[in-house]
Amino acid sequence: MFKHILIPTDGSELSEDAVRQGIRLAAALKAKVTGFHVVPKFHTSDVIMQLLEASQSDYAKAAQAYAERYLGLVSGAAAAAGVPCEVAWTTSDDPAGEIVAAAVARGCDLILMASHGRRGMQAVLLGSETQKVLTHSHIPVLVYR
Repeated sequence: MFKHILIPTDGSELSEDAVRQGIRLAAALKAKVTGFHVVPKFHTSDVIMQLLEASQSDYAKAAQAYAERYLGLVSGAAAAAGVPCEVAWTTSDDPAGEIVAAAVARGCDLILMASHGRRGMQAVLLGSETQKVLTHSHIPVLVYR
């Protein structure tokens, strides 16, 4: 069945639950997992020009620390379950596009991700990365709610 599962995480509690469920599924299927995180790009619109270089450097360090912390949950849970795991992260303002691209580039045959279940105006205003992945992926997507 599925041999390689991409599990994106945004660090939220729901996403952490999806990580644990994804690893349980991978263990049952004897599949490997790739944990994936997308960090938003640094935007300079609110930064004083003299602080730009320091701010961008600080942002890059903080972003890496956050990504490593979120992905540490994936690799730790996978190790505890005996599931082969690798992790990766990137910087982009298009998380859904990066998730789909990472799944294709890494040869994944399933994307398992959380959905925050936003509806109505909240969904319109905030958007849904899960919905975008469902719309644009040619790889099966399993949504954890």
